[in-house]
Amino acid sequence: MVYPTIDPVALSLGPLQVHWYGLMYLCGFVAAWWLGRYRAERYGWTAEQVEDLLFYGAIGVIIGGRLGSVIFYDLPNTLAHPLNVLKIWQGGMSFHGGLLGVLGAFWFFARKTGKSFFAISDFIAPMVPIGLFFGRIGNFINGELWGKVSDVPWAMVFPHGGPLPRHPSQLYEAGLEGVVLFIILWLYSAKPKPVSAVSGLFLLGYGVFRSLVELVRIPDQQYGYFAFDWLTMGQILSLPMILLGGFILIRAYRK
Repeated sequence: MVYPTIDPVALSLGPLQVHWYGLMYLCGFVAAWWLGRYRAERYGWTAEQVEDLLFYGAIGVIIGGRLGSVIFYDLPNTLAHPLNVLKIWQGGMSFHGGLLGVLGAFWFFARKTGKSFFAISDFIAPMVPIGLFFGRIGNFINGELWGKVSDVPWAMVFPHGGPLPRHPSQLYEAGLEGVVLFIILWLYSAKPKPVSAVSGLFLLGYGVFRSLVELVRIPDQQYGYFAFDWLTMGQILSLPMILLGGFILIRAYRK
């Protein structure tokens, strides 16, 4: 299959350019806002609290995601060209960095409202995969983060990936980290669960799905494989999520 070439610029208004990548993040936040309003009354939240949390969360995602990207994946180049940190529209957002930024937002919101940290994270966790889905679609539109060379029928020739067809690993992640994880968390949280259990399942589920896709995704050029010709930075960063998620789940049910 040939990659469907898409102009990364969705709309140009004179010198102002609106990129699809940024629009995908906007779609993710709007979807999270709608789902949050839908869940609010059942969990004892007000509409204003949902909006405040999403505002702080959006700041955490953008700052943490960008800093995580340049620190975890592109530090030498960033030190040489520090202004690249601001070029979010070109891609380069780390989920693991964004997660740390969101956790910081949760901590701040907990201090402000008196809600417990896990009450906040359990409420918001089922909505996060929707944002991940749109973010991975943004990666696909940008033609970045493609997979290994493959002969599967749906393999694609990406503009900057050479002449051979490759796994569309962005779409794999959109499906697993986005759609599948959303369904799992939404159904799991439909009935009352022990405090922190939903958060633990999110960490475990994301870590497992991300690690699986990394097996067919090209590793970052600056790092390559760390060991065994398959261990990548994404898997190294996901391992603590798997361990912590499993620990939180077990602890939640034991309590």
